[in-house]
Amino acid sequence: MLSLDTFLFLFHTKKKLTFSQFLKHYKVRINAKMVGLEEYISKKQIAKEDIRLLYNHIQERETYLTRFYNTSLKIHDNLEIDEPPMKRREMNNNKNVGYKNVIRNLFYKEILQLTSSGIANNPTYMNVLFDLYSGGVIDYKLLTPSALHYIRNGRIGSVFSSYYFRASILNPYLIYSLNSRIFRAKRIFTPTLGWGSYFYGFSQSNITHYVGVDVIPSVCKGVREFSEGFPHIKSEFICKPSESLLGDRSMAKYMGFFDLVFFSPPYYKLELYPGEQQSTTNYSTYVEWLAEYWTKTIQLCYQLLEPSGKL
Repeated sequence: MLSLDTFLFLFHTKKKLTFSQFLKHYKVRINAKMVGLEEYISKKQIAKEDIRLLYNHIQERETYLTRFYNTSLKIHDNLEIDEPPMKRREMNNNKNVGYKNVIRNLFYKEILQLTSSGIANNPTYMNVLFDLYSGGVIDYKLLTPSALHYIRNGRIGSVFSSYYFRASILNPYLIYSLNSRIFRAKRIFTPTLGWGSYFYGFSQSNITHYVGVDVIPSVCKGVREFSEGFPHIKSEFICKPSESLLGDRSMAKYMGFFDLVFFSPPYYKLELYPGEQQSTTNYSTYVEWLAEYWTKTIQLCYQLLEPSGKL
């Protein structure tokens, strides 16, 4: 698990700049183009007082980073979900979001830095922070009038969370609630691992078997290690493209076995995940992706479900 000290050290720098040095040496990134900070603020007529607020924030980065860690990455000692499951008509991915912290902490690099947006020129959250705190580079969006307004009001965190990309996470508390109230499944197959959210959520609802598939090696390894804390669940983690398992002999033992297949499928190119075997890398067009990834994965799911099973 990622500790606060380790997280803060990621952004540590020995070199402290004076305000004049900051103005002289920092650059502004405008998509792929770099412009000197002094030149940029002169051209955009940005007040020095606003730039000094940003400079002060950089010098005092640990205040924001600690607040972010405590809100989004801090894990309580007890991993059990002790709240009652949400009622059927009240299912909400944004309720008790602290349970997402376990997932975000385990895979902070993959979720906050390495998964990119399919929308052009939308940098990831962690890359913007690395640039700002350690790389001498300011993303131009931080210097727009709306961003400067928030910075003046001490709300730069709102700018970071609103402007920069972070991979989506399905709340384990929602998964736990869905299975407890609706599915009541015991044997689960997930063709993606969902950063481990699926296993974590289902582990809280008396399941007996879990088999999950993914193509990101670090996620497969991390979820497998996390599952060791739940020895009462018989688990298997397969680090291969799900579509390649259609017709694979190793899956014969699971034919008609699962009472639930559950996953939030990849959003084609809306989110671009790390790993060499991603479906959006292997299949270059949407039509090919539907045929070679999606159709074959759904065929696999159909074969693995028991006759009365749910997808």
